[in-house]
Amino acid sequence: MNLSHGYGSIVPENAALRALDEAFDMGYRHFDTATIYGATANESLVGRALEGKRHQLFLASKCGMAIEPETGKRVIDGRPETLRKQCEASLERLRTDHLDLYYLHRLDRQVPIEERGALGRLVEEGKISGVGLSEISATTLRRAVAEYPITAVQSEYSLWTRNPEIALLDACRELGVALVAFSPLGRGFLTGAVKDPERLEEGDMRCNMPRFSAENYPHNQKLFKQLAALAQALSVTPGQLALAWLKAKGDDIIPIPGTRSP
Repeated sequence: MNLSHGYGSIVPENAALRALDEAFDMGYRHFDTATIYGATANESLVGRALEGKRHQLFLASKCGMAIEPETGKRVIDGRPETLRKQCEASLERLRTDHLDLYYLHRLDRQVPIEERGALGRLVEEGKISGVGLSEISATTLRRAVAEYPITAVQSEYSLWTRNPEIALLDACRELGVALVAFSPLGRGFLTGAVKDPERLEEGDMRCNMPRFSAENYPHNQKLFKQLAALAQALSVTPGQLALAWLKAKGDDIIPIPGTRSP
């Protein structure tokens, strides 16, 4: 996502391709994208970068949320015909004939979770290998699993985002569903990379997040200093310690940190 969406200016294509190439060379094999990232541009970018390497990696994307070309606004649409159409378009952009994991990006309140049979049919047709759900509650997960097996749930989870510990993580474990943790480095905060939120680019989503506000950020910085001191005592970086904390929670938790550069 970071290369094409959410953090201000879009990374130039050559630099973005280089970042993805170097990630692959470093050993990364789990790549995650979505229809909405960059209004489909990120899928095309990932497709270009990973062409010829597809059989060596685990590829995931998401449907049900997109940018309307005419208005530029976000649209959530979970109708079966929409999910199928988006999947087929994603496969074309990603230059592949199947996805290892395909998430419903957001729950469409107009379409009951039990009616997501379209994703199950895509599994039967070999277009996707597993069905995922993104940012849903434990209750919604239980309802979904009763209708069709769910491979993974994607949710924000990190040292400073503990929401999955309320109920979702327990439900995942009870049902045998993996938890894929996005923003495991606190959108850069847990690495120490965000020195001054005032200097964030216009259009950076963090500008609208309370944790980066002028009122709250100084308090969070005091907490970060404690993390940094502990990391230094362990001879690791704060980011490494944050990821280690998450990995220590269990092998069923899969962090997917993002970046904008090698």
